Amino acid sequence: MWWGPAVANERFLPPWRAGDVEVVASENALVELARGMQAGQWSPWTRHRLALAGLAFKVRPGLDRLLIEEHCRERWRQAGLVPYPYQLATCRRVIREMHGRAILADEVGLGKTIEAGMILKEYMLRGLVRRALILAPASLTWQWYWELKEKFGIAAALQRSEYDWERCAVVVASLDTAKRAPHCDIIQRVDYDLLIVDEAHKVKNSRTANWRLVSQIRRRYCLLLTATPVQNDLRELYNLVTLLWPGTLGTYRQFQQRFMLDKRTPRDTGTLRAILRTCLIRNRRGPGTIEFPPRRVHALPVDLSPPERQFYEAVTGFVREEYRRRGQAGVLPLITLQRELVSSVPAALETLAFLRTRATGAGESGRVRELLELGESLAAVSSKGDRLLELVRETGEQMIVFTEFRATQQYILWRLEQAGVAALGFDGSMSASKKEWTRQLFRHGAQVLVSTEAGGEGLNFQFCRCVVNYDLPWNPMRLEQRIGRVHRLGQTRDVLIYNLATRGTIEEYILYLLHEKLNMFQAVLGDMDAVLARLSLDRSFEQAIADIVMDSAAPAEAKARLDSLAAQVQAARAAARGTELLDRILG
Repeated sequence: MWWGPAVANERFLPPWRAGDVEVVASENALVELARGMQAGQWSPWTRHRLALAGLAFKVRPGLDRLLIEEHCRERWRQAGLVPYPYQLATCRRVIREMHGRAILADEVGLGKTIEAGMILKEYMLRGLVRRALILAPASLTWQWYWELKEKFGIAAALQRSEYDWERCAVVVASLDTAKRAPHCDIIQRVDYDLLIVDEAHKVKNSRTANWRLVSQIRRRYCLLLTATPVQNDLRELYNLVTLLWPGTLGTYRQFQQRFMLDKRTPRDTGTLRAILRTCLIRNRRGPGTIEFPPRRVHALPVDLSPPERQFYEAVTGFVREEYRRRGQAGVLPLITLQRELVSSVPAALETLAFLRTRATGAGESGRVRELLELGESLAAVSSKGDRLLELVRETGEQMIVFTEFRATQQYILWRLEQAGVAALGFDGSMSASKKEWTRQLFRHGAQVLVSTEAGGEGLNFQFCRCVVNYDLPWNPMRLEQRIGRVHRLGQTRDVLIYNLATRGTIEEYILYLLHEKLNMFQAVLGDMDAVLARLSLDRSFEQAIADIVMDSAAPAEAKARLDSLAAQVQAARAAARGTELLDRILG
């Protein structure tokens, strides 16, 4: 290996070996180097020797071997983690070819978090990373903390105070917290070896505080994790690549001229693809990645008792009248009441009590009072609760029961306790540590975990395979999140999904939309949030359903309107699936 041009009358020292590299040095150049160091023009000789040793190490054969494969083998066995070949290949490629700066853009569910953990641990084992910062949505920070500890033995710290940024070597923090003062100022004073940004589509817009924060953090290596690095505008991709390697795509004007016909149509895709392959990895489902176990869906129809039917019809009649009278103003409590009505009587009673305090006239107040009295007379009666107990006894399975309402959760826990079933509650009011403690209790003992929507965020339950939808959410994204708690990377058994739906109620419409029209229970859908964002609705998805159900004169009309809504969702899903813009570029 020769460094520098030859000069006249140049003298050379005898060759010597540095690892597998033979070095021949110019005596003339060494004299010049010594003079330069004496004059303060060059770094000390120790640094030059380190640079030479690093070069020798880098070109040494066999560097593709990952230290984590041996170091983490027993830990992975205990945690039940079997690394897939594509994950190990991603780790090698990021370290070997991308110099630790990459966008990990695997499809949803393929384990980007595991890949990032592998890269972090590998760099730590090689002595190249000591200080690291992981920025994630607040709901995912505990999951990051626990997975780093359980699967990689990394003692990360959950950021709690402004002192943690500088005091702790590996910090897991909320992106929303990090961008606020005084935290952002402190972060920018720290030199990080590795920065990891989860859900990095939140930093795609260079005009936001999120992007500015990430761009100003000093770091040697950087990983951006997102299944959707570009959705609506090629500038999103430009902004992410610029965070990793500023200047790689030139200025934005140069990028426009060279690679964009318009914001959604790329040009010169061959060149753009070659550039992206130096900094972006996207694994997709199919041969060589992973096949998820199938979902087995079971409908459990429930017949209301005569008193329950009377209460349902009375409350639904009241909701229809008020819904039409109020128009778009003040209908949210009515929508909530209609959803609670098919969940449990205790849940409906809470909203009825609230509506009584807001009644605008004696007639409305008297009507609500009558409904409250009718509901209170059968608060302990629940055909749906009876069916759940039958399911628990029939299957003997460990299961997660999801409900949208705390009052329903408390009722279910009471019924299970009365029946002698070991059950635990799980909700959004619990601290992260208590959630993990409850998760471990469930894993090692209890048969049933009764969870609200907020309770299930940020934690995974692959050790359980049974999900019970005690009530059906009106938002498809919520349903996907429920099932995704158990049907994800690491699940090895068929996933069982039980849907409790009361006959002759609004739940039949919801089940029709979610199951028959949208196939929500069978398909692995990916980012449903992105799908719903593409819908051109002038109101929430839940209110769109309420409008259909409340305004339809007959079941046939309601189903026809639900079919139309489902067609819009399917079209949005087709547009969002697999981030077709990115796939068109990558080929």
